Parts: sequence; structure tokens; C-alpha cells
Amino acid sequence: MRNKMLNQIREVKILMKNIPALSFSLFVVSVIVMNLLANKSISIGDGAYLCLDCGILASWLSFLSMDIITKRFGPKASIEVSIIALLINLLVSIIFIGAGFIPGNWGESYNDNQFIINTALDNTIKGSWYVLMGSSVAFLVSSILNNILNYLIGKMFKKNPNGFFAYSMRTYVSTFIGQFVDNLTFSLIVSHFFFGWNILQCVICSLTGCLIETLFEIIFSPIGFKIVNRWTKDKVGQEYLDFIKGETK
Repeated sequence: MRNKMLNQIREVKILMKNIPALSFSLFVVSVIVMNLLANKSISIGDGAYLCLDCGILASWLSFLSMDIITKRFGPKASIEVSIIALLINLLVSIIFIGAGFIPGNWGESYNDNQFIINTALDNTIKGSWYVLMGSSVAFLVSSILNNILNYLIGKMFKKNPNGFFAYSMRTYVSTFIGQFVDNLTFSLIVSHFFFGWNILQCVICSLTGCLIETLFEIIFSPIGFKIVNRWTKDKVGQEYLDFIKGETK
């Protein structure tokens, strides 16, 4: 057991050393930003079944990052990176909560009602425990599902598995299902129990959100495909891949 844990720690260390810093940084930032922006809803007319939040502006980037990492490093590596990103997000949330309790004035409060704006911004930056819990559980479940689906779908392509068609199919399908599960899990935990949404609202809003987020994936997937090819050509992560091969023998 002890040797297994030490090997796992070593594996994660090698993985973090092999993943390009910029890619990992963008992934972590997208996770933090999408959870922060989830505090603001997007109003589209008066239809209750079309309510979205601004988190969709960044959530597509987290799924795109996971798909790229899964293609090059495998689903296990992508899941490990997702857990690390989630832990960093929780740390940032704790910092935000601390900042929300610290007495002081926000810059915008000098332009209007000081008390109302300061209270509103403090409450927003601190967030609610159930929103943080819901977003954390939803991201963890959906990221594991997305990464495994992406890998399994890729294994179905025996002919030209590294071509753009194979890459696009594994990313589009896994993102659509993963985003739907992410949105639905969050809706069921938070919106249904705390905001009074019915199940139909949760399902339709989750579907609406994942359609838009998958559209982002379709638009930016050519960039992800080029990144994966560049990583393969430059043998990015070769040390980690060799380590994994040695472990599985």
C-alpha cells in the first residue's frame, strides 16, 4: 500500500512537470472563473426555461483543456489534473471568503451607495456554501465522465485515430454529455433544492447550456487539434508516458 501511494505521488509529480505550464494555467483559471461568473445569470427574455449564467463564458475552456490533456496523456492524467484544479479553486474560494469578511470599501462603492454596493460585492465574492458545494461536485463528476468518454470514443476509431474527424467526434460527444451532466448536477443540487426549480426546468436549462458550451467546443476544436499534434510532434509529456508504460508492464 505504501509503495503504491509513493508511486502515485511520483506519477503526479512527473505529470505536473510534463504538462505545459500555459495549458495547465489556462485550465485552472477557467475553472476558477467559471465558478465565479456562475453568480451572474444571463437574462434571455422572460422564459424561465432559458436561464443561463455567465459561467458558460469560461466552462468551454476547461472542457477543451481536459480533452487536449486526455488525448495526449490519457484519461487518468486528465482526471488527476481536474482534481488538482478543483483543489486550487477551493483554495481561491477560501481566499475570496476571507476577503469578503475583511472590513473595507470596494472601488465601485465610491461612485454610489457605499453600504449597498460593499455588501453586495462582499456577498458575491464570498459566494454561498451550497453554490460552492454544488459547483465542486458537478465539476468533479462531469470531468471524470468527460475524460473517460473522450478516451473510450477515441478507442472506437481504428482507422486514422489521430485524424481531425476522430478528435472532433471524441471532443464533441464527450463535451456535450459532460457539460449536460455538469449543468444538471449543479441544477439538481442548487437550483432545485435552494431556488425552487422543478425538474423540467433543471433538465431544459441544462440542455440549453450544454448546447451553447458544445458550440464553443466546435468553434475552438481546430485549435485544440493543432495543440495536440504539436505536443505529439515535440514529444511533450514523453517522460510521463514512458513512466505509465513501465507501470503497466
